[in-house]
Amino acid sequence: MSQQMYDVLDMFLFLAVELSVLFLGISMLVGVLQRHIPSERIESLLSGHSRYGYFIAAGLGAITPFCSCSTIPMLKGLIRAKAGFGPMMVFLFASPLLNPVIVVLLAATFGASLTLTYVLAALLVSLFAGWLLEALNFSRFIRPVEAEEKMACGATNCGDAVKTKGKYAGVWKDAWKDFVGVLPYLLTGIAIGSVIYGYMPTELVSKYASADNPLAIPVAAVIGVPLYIRAEAVIPLAGALLSKGVGAGTILSLIIGSAGASLTELILLRSLFTSKLLIAFVTVIFSMAIIAGYAAFLFF
Repeated sequence: MSQQMYDVLDMFLFLAVELSVLFLGISMLVGVLQRHIPSERIESLLSGHSRYGYFIAAGLGAITPFCSCSTIPMLKGLIRAKAGFGPMMVFLFASPLLNPVIVVLLAATFGASLTLTYVLAALLVSLFAGWLLEALNFSRFIRPVEAEEKMACGATNCGDAVKTKGKYAGVWKDAWKDFVGVLPYLLTGIAIGSVIYGYMPTELVSKYASADNPLAIPVAAVIGVPLYIRAEAVIPLAGALLSKGVGAGTILSLIIGSAGASLTELILLRSLFTSKLLIAFVTVIFSMAIIAGYAAFLFF
């Protein structure tokens, strides 16, 4: 076996074990938190026009890592509950990006400094964008949601499912189910990242996407936003790219672009938002990726 193949297998096994343990552990912790803050409570906290609504929305988004199948029903519930438009948008931006699983995986892969840059960019841009969109009256671009429409997560109501269990019953089962759901993406990302780590020529990376090339940052954002990759897959892949000389700013731009928006989510949002609000949503994610990328470029 060649040294390169040995390096690939070694990296694959290391990342597979480390990221799997982290994912399961953080998912269980989040499951406990979610049982303390059910979806109905989230809706009530974001209803009205509390002066703390934006910060509450960001905090709730951070501890409720929803995938597309549950983000949209939650958004429908917030609209029906007459949640403040600005806080509602902050929640929509923050939920996938400040997912604690993603944050912990980032910290384990890239260290505290880059993770802090990512978190601050996602948080501050989410808060500012929510405020700006409300100030510009973008709430008029939300389509009406029928009051009688029921929220669904697959074939069941997620909130009702939690109520039927004991407070902490099923935490492990839910964490394992989430893990199994993302496992193909996680392993794919680890596999691609390990191959990159073992075989990609450093000279090629240094030429087009090195830390000295600021133009690589917007290119990464443009690629990341429409070309959705699960964050659980892109983080180990990005770690391999970083080890090959890709700039930290380019890495953060790619992660935010790919994690913040997906084609599936945009299609689902089309039932709730008009084209103008959809364009605004994508613009915010793109801007966030650019800001985080250049912040990392300037300071790291």
